[in-house]
Amino acid sequence: MAKKSPDKGNLGQRVKRYSQVSSTMAGVAVKVAGEKFLGVKIEREKHAASVLAALGNLKGPLMKVGQILATIPEALPPEYAAALQNLQSNAPPMGWPFVKRRMKTELGNDWETKFKTFGHEAAAAASLGQVHKATLHDGREVACKLQYPDMESAIAADLSQLKLIFSLYETYDQSIQTTNIHHELKDRLYEELDYERESRHCGLYNFMLREEKQVHVPQVIPELSTKKLLTATWLDGAQILDFKSASVETRNAIALNMFRAWYVPLYYYGVIHGDPHLGNYSVRQDFSINLLDFGCVRVFPADFIGGVIDLYRALQKDDRPRAVHAFETWGFKNLNHDQIDTLLIWARFLYEPLLDNQSRVIGKTESGVYGRETARKVHQRLREVGGVTPPREFVFMDRAALGLGSVFIHLQAEINWHRMFEDMIEGFNITELEKRQKSALTKFNLFKG
Repeated sequence: MAKKSPDKGNLGQRVKRYSQVSSTMAGVAVKVAGEKFLGVKIEREKHAASVLAALGNLKGPLMKVGQILATIPEALPPEYAAALQNLQSNAPPMGWPFVKRRMKTELGNDWETKFKTFGHEAAAAASLGQVHKATLHDGREVACKLQYPDMESAIAADLSQLKLIFSLYETYDQSIQTTNIHHELKDRLYEELDYERESRHCGLYNFMLREEKQVHVPQVIPELSTKKLLTATWLDGAQILDFKSASVETRNAIALNMFRAWYVPLYYYGVIHGDPHLGNYSVRQDFSINLLDFGCVRVFPADFIGGVIDLYRALQKDDRPRAVHAFETWGFKNLNHDQIDTLLIWARFLYEPLLDNQSRVIGKTESGVYGRETARKVHQRLREVGGVTPPREFVFMDRAALGLGSVFIHLQAEINWHRMFEDMIEGFNITELEKRQKSALTKFNLFKG
């Protein structure tokens, strides 16, 4: 008889999730629409809290979607984006019965014999899976990430409701067209369900960062990994917020290592880790960085990276035609004069620390979300001058930039970001990037051609 998968056969749970997510998210839509069209004022913070209470025990993509929406200018009202963000830390892990079923399904009836020890309690619980610490018979400590059951249905349900919300907003607010945002979220979330792909991402990052001695990437254990189970070496480290009160030299060292962990792969290979969540990295005693969780990885065309550098040079030299060329390279179309001016507000905000040739902190925030104040300004201007359709690549490029910016603000690191960036892009060549990218992606069976 075939083994029964933990992901099969629970139709009642699927129906319950669709109903719960649909009614809750539709409630957000109705409340906000009523406020807009009928002038009915609601207590948004109170209503957002009820949304969190209704969704707090659900596993899955709503957690990640909430985090990402916080980086897209006004895609949702801030109270609701904040509530969805809090889902990440509120959902409890699955219990031992689930763990045993998942491990048996993935590694067979004798799965426990493959480990010297295996922790019954989850060491970490995230949006799509949870991690258990184990020890192999050769003494190596490993992290076993188990995917939660029925995540395909969860993603389908959550993205369907997100599309409904986006459609509602676009009926009265044309400042940002959300089609590309939805498509990008859909593709990346489904990719995250494939732990075999994440295993290849992990190998890719080991390769790309092989010369970065201050950045560490776990090694996957292939014989103990499947499409829904990923086993890799355990990397010990402390949370980055533990260093907020450390010396400025320590905070600067951590920030420098974080910068290189994210941007060496981007500017040398056109690849970015799209999820700078606090749980996805840790700090060792020598202040080097452990980079973790490679489910959300984005590969960019070489000319897109060229556009990033073109815009930087355009802002340096106040070269408007070069800035427009960069926007067009990224996929913005038929921009008018006022739209270009508005996009330049956002660009100057993101690039401002890189343009300032002195040691300084990255910036500050008054709202708790880096870039929120500038995002509000840009959103309001776009309402006035006509909306734009952000290219798909923007979703995770912006997420990485704003997520890392928030980390650097927490650390209050004082670095010459301009000099560090100039050193990184020195000698940049699109043709060479294309060659390096193709070679690296092919090596790990990730090249799409």
